[in-house]
Amino acid sequence: MSDQSPRIRDAATVIVLRRDGAERQVLMGQRGEQAAFMPRKFVFPGGAVDPGDAAVPLAAPLPALCARRLSEDSAPGLASALAAAAIRELWEESGLIVGRPGRWPGAVPSDWADFAARGFVPDAGALQFVFRAITPPGHPRRFDARFFLIDAGHIAGDPADFSAASEELSHLQWVPLPEARRFDLPFITEVVLAEVAARADGAAPPASIPFFRNDDEESLFLRLRGEGALDQLK
Repeated sequence: MSDQSPRIRDAATVIVLRRDGAERQVLMGQRGEQAAFMPRKFVFPGGAVDPGDAAVPLAAPLPALCARRLSEDSAPGLASALAAAAIRELWEESGLIVGRPGRWPGAVPSDWADFAARGFVPDAGALQFVFRAITPPGHPRRFDARFFLIDAGHIAGDPADFSAASEELSHLQWVPLPEARRFDLPFITEVVLAEVAARADGAAPPASIPFFRNDDEESLFLRLRGEGALDQLK
């Protein structure tokens, strides 16, 4: 990587899927016009892992298969921090809580204070790791983003109540899955939406995880299987 390239930061993104009869909907919002990364684009809630996320207590851990896949080609012990970041970013950007009622065992980090004040401990048990992508070179910011899928039934409270959301995303809304690609989306969001739409249900993690790996030399589509090996897509 050249000295001019921005550091690639670990990040987590959350695809919340809601079912209304036969219709499936996803939660999306629009990034601000002045945002340094993907301004004006419609995206899922998400953002970079914070240093304190690794120490956040989880009421339940990630499913074991998801944790193994997250560990492939990653720093040791990162899976729990990614899960915590996913839950925190969903809370910050939408005001929705993925957690279990309870008290935190110890001091609460400042960026989790409002979450904890609602009487919840973050719960990663229903998160499914479904996609991974590294931002290509040439962007002002680059992320190694892991995408998590969760059913809206695991949201604590009303999934349409965005009153506690920050102002980072505007126009928060539940978008019917077939209509989502009509919005102004980043390329990788379109790819992830296609993966989600292709799944018949969300009951279990997929057979393997697509990994769109971009570096300064080449771009590859790989598969993460949780078996310690990366398979290149044919």
